[in-house]
Amino acid sequence: MPVLEIQTDDAPVLRQRAAPVQEINADLHPFIKNMFETMYAAEGIGLAAPQVGVSKRIIVIDIEKHLPEYPRIALINPVITMTVGEELAEEGCLSLPGVRGIVRRAAIVKVEGLLPNGDKIEFDASNLMARVLQHEIDHLNGILFTDLLRPEDQELLESEPESSGNTVTENEDSLHGNE
Repeated sequence: MPVLEIQTDDAPVLRQRAAPVQEINADLHPFIKNMFETMYAAEGIGLAAPQVGVSKRIIVIDIEKHLPEYPRIALINPVITMTVGEELAEEGCLSLPGVRGIVRRAAIVKVEGLLPNGDKIEFDASNLMARVLQHEIDHLNGILFTDLLRPEDQELLESEPESSGNTVTENEDSLHGNE
């Protein structure tokens, strides 16, 4: 499968609201496979269709090596229907190479969407999966994680010693890869 070109921060497609997928057909499956291959080649854990220049509401996520309870997934027309709590963690983005920042996100989300076979799915996610879902769905709405950065959160990261138990979520919630 070919690796697709990842769009960077100046690409207009990254700032547009992606169009809903109207029909799930056989043409969609190779594209989703290419999205996974592109994400893996870039050592990412999530990717949205606008990041490869396609303004459609499709995301792929694979965090299984970080949290085995969440197998890899492709979602079509995903929507967050509920959020609970708030947490801080570091994020990066395949479309913004080398850029990192502390982002406030809901701690738990409920998401619904369609699987590539057309079946409807609804599930709750927490920890890293909740963060990646929010990050990728933001891409579908033309939002980059840098739009969500707050100066006070960045100062928190800079002022806290790495070894302390601070309010920045650590371990599996921290994004060591890019989304």
